[in-house]
Amino acid sequence: MNLDIGYNFKNKNLLQTAITHTSYSHEKKEEVENNERLEFLGDAVLELVISRHIFTRFSELSEGELTKLRASIVCEASLAKKAREINVGQNIKLGKGEELTGGRERDSILADAFEAIIGAIYIDSNDILKAEYFILSKMEDIIKEKRKTFEMNDCKTYLQEIIQKESTEPVKYEIINEEGPAHDKLFTVKVTHNNKQLGIGKGKSKKDAEQEAAFKAIKILEK
Repeated sequence: MNLDIGYNFKNKNLLQTAITHTSYSHEKKEEVENNERLEFLGDAVLELVISRHIFTRFSELSEGELTKLRASIVCEASLAKKAREINVGQNIKLGKGEELTGGRERDSILADAFEAIIGAIYIDSNDILKAEYFILSKMEDIIKEKRKTFEMNDCKTYLQEIIQKESTEPVKYEIINEEGPAHDKLFTVKVTHNNKQLGIGKGKSKKDAEQEAAFKAIKILEK
């Protein structure tokens, strides 16, 4: 087994259960426990840890904003990504049907197994701090990425509102560079007002680049 968990289980059976999908346990004649119960527990631990972390770290966010940020962090796609990084897909136990239909790459299966591993760590260690360490060490990049995306959400509108307090002149966005092949472009955009450059942003789409340029401009103006 080549799971990159960073935690040594005292009870190895817990880890085996965490990576056992229901399709595998249903096919076995002998009773084999699947990961559904551990996933239930891991989901609760994950939500608590992330809630506490962003509550403490991002004191400027309101309750509604914290709720939206948490939802973006603990979504299925994020958890599946983390599961792939620690090689869950290569190690998960699947029934033949799931195996044949691409279960090892299915986001829902990988995300559930990731939560089950969290539950297993919590039970094995009897210490939420051990589970917290696993979660935050694996998900720090997701937290940073989602916080940045959250900050940048509709920055163009916010920038326009700031400018309109002092001027009726519109904010303008201009693509100043395009890099990469057609299927993987990187756009660079500058935002200006009254022919004065306010910020430059990059993104995989024109919209993302414009939002980042607006975000950079807001940071400068707020100083």
